[in-house]
Amino acid sequence: MTIPFAKLAAAAAISLCASFAMAQSPAPKPMAPGSPTVGSPAPTPAPAAKPARTSKSLECSKEADAKGLHGKARKKFMSACKRGKTQG
Repeated sequence: MTIPFAKLAAAAAISLCASFAMAQSPAPKPMAPGSPTVGSPAPTPAPAAKPARTSKSLECSKEADAKGLHGKARKKFMSACKRGKTQG
């Protein structure tokens, strides 16, 4: 008893289609009012607030301004000033 190739191919195609149909996910649940929609991007978090400057930092900044320092020289001076390694 042999099975014709056409019947075997038809059975394979039906099995394949049935497995795809069963693998589909269920419909999404309705979203609450005010929540983002499916197609919208996720909300971006608010940027972090800048930390408050210390009084030592402000004093060193004023001193650097008085000396007219900019760029790398200012950065180096501010670093040393805040550590207390500068004179006067």
